[in-house]
Amino acid sequence: MPDRFPPAAYRMAPNLCILPVGSELWRCHKGSRPAEEFNPVAADSHFGGNRFDGTPEDPYPFLYAGAEPATALAEVLLRSLDFDTGSGCRLVPRAWVAGRSLSRLRTGVELTLIRLVSEEDLAAACQDSWLLEAEGAGYAQTRRWASELRRQVPGAQGLLWQSRRHRPRHAVVLFGDRCGDEPLKPDPAQTIGGLGSPAGIAEANRLLAPLRAAVVDDA
Repeated sequence: MPDRFPPAAYRMAPNLCILPVGSELWRCHKGSRPAEEFNPVAADSHFGGNRFDGTPEDPYPFLYAGAEPATALAEVLLRSLDFDTGSGCRLVPRAWVAGRSLSRLRTGVELTLIRLVSEEDLAAACQDSWLLEAEGAGYAQTRRWASELRRQVPGAQGLLWQSRRHRPRHAVVLFGDRCGDEPLKPDPAQTIGGLGSPAGIAEANRLLAPLRAAVVDDA
């Protein structure tokens, strides 16, 4: 796995793709936060956080989203969640969706993203699947790679990759310091404002059913 040397040791030539104006993205987020709001809180450089968060060394606001509603749910709710041996399903505790919303967003501007989908894409960034598969303590290193990709491709406004939890659909992270003032527009008509409500759970379970996952009260 290409984590033996600091990423700055490599000269990369990442592949880019364009997310056109009007592209649809879905976000599972805290209901207290507007769907289009970027997270301004930098992750610790070594502990906690997520795969491509900003850090104190490169403190960009960030926003994760999926290309489909089920992708957004899976990326948030199915992390390291095992299949239950009794039901054969992944059982999501209801507390995990309490206070959350599922919202559709539309891009208000054209966005240039670094593409990390195919092996060719990863190789162009001097990487392999480790960058997208690493968990836990590995996030400190994946965040460092994201920062170096930003440095070497100053025009990149985010990253796009294949969701680990909803292949082959895509997930993205957007860099709030490069996307302009209003890069995303919420669609209130396509927002489930209370995923923890009976109606919200019913819709979440409909979307998660093909992934053999469900929100339950007694997980």
